[in-house]
Amino acid sequence: MSVQQADPLEDVLALVGTDSRLSVRLKAGGEWAMSYEPPPAVKFVAVRRGRCLLTVDGVPESIDLAEGDCFLLTQPRAFTLASGPGVTPVPAGPVFAAATDGVAQVGTGEDVVFIGGRFDFGERARELLLDVLPPVIHVPGRTAEAATVRWALEQIDAELRDGSLASTLVTEHLALVMLIHLLRLHLAGAGPGAVSGWMAGLTDPVVAPALRAMHARPAHAWTVAELAEAAAVSRSTLAARFKRTVGQSPLDYLTGWRIELATDRLRRGDDTVAMIARKVGYGSESALSNAFKRVTGASPREYRRRIGPAGGGRIADAADGGYRPRT
Repeated sequence: MSVQQADPLEDVLALVGTDSRLSVRLKAGGEWAMSYEPPPAVKFVAVRRGRCLLTVDGVPESIDLAEGDCFLLTQPRAFTLASGPGVTPVPAGPVFAAATDGVAQVGTGEDVVFIGGRFDFGERARELLLDVLPPVIHVPGRTAEAATVRWALEQIDAELRDGSLASTLVTEHLALVMLIHLLRLHLAGAGPGAVSGWMAGLTDPVVAPALRAMHARPAHAWTVAELAEAAAVSRSTLAARFKRTVGQSPLDYLTGWRIELATDRLRRGDDTVAMIARKVGYGSESALSNAFKRVTGASPREYRRRIGPAGGGRIADAADGGYRPRT
């Protein structure tokens, strides 16, 4: 059987939504150190000149950042950038508040130059994407594999310097290009434990074809035998490998992904529940409702009411009887 393939990473990024924001440039010199509060979004920083030391709360080893390196902070953790160990840091907030002409300054001179910003995701990003990544991803910039990241950073840097027409829009799009390549590079070099869940499956030669098949045709009535055929292994091999790598069975994963697609349609559109059921692979509204309530604790109609205008888009947590999807 010929099986259509898809890109689960692309699907998840599209589902959670991604926006980028660039901050002012930062110059540092002499002996310096600057502490950052835990950021509310995914933070990225790139070293355009010089080198420095990165320390992240909860990460035992400091990271040496060289020219061209960048990092993603995927969890809200405090961190410090410094010229070296033992320097008392100043808080980052006042430094950036005092920026002039789009440039902040810490220390004296400009031995080190940074650009940075943040990525904002939709409400499901934490469980679908960020929790399967390590708290900090460091990508060395001087490798052949990082060529596209270097190119994107150079273009962002030029746009920030020159302030050409529509430069904000251009830099935000370039930052998204950089994010995708950073994730690709991380996945390509991921060792044991570097990622978990469905993202770990993308790096597994047996699991990945089955994941791509399900994402290509989520409404298809997949069997483990069909997925095993897509992966060119036996049913038992796929079932065991999928469970060990992703943490759940192939069909449980498929159910979870269908529910994610259904919740996205309930949030973003006005299709009826019956229409959504057909689009995500359930033969009837009642079949979707049963699966939806089993996974989330609420029916599709209850979920839609809770995110409607009267609720201001808020999704209550389990403590007050609200909806919280489970992965």
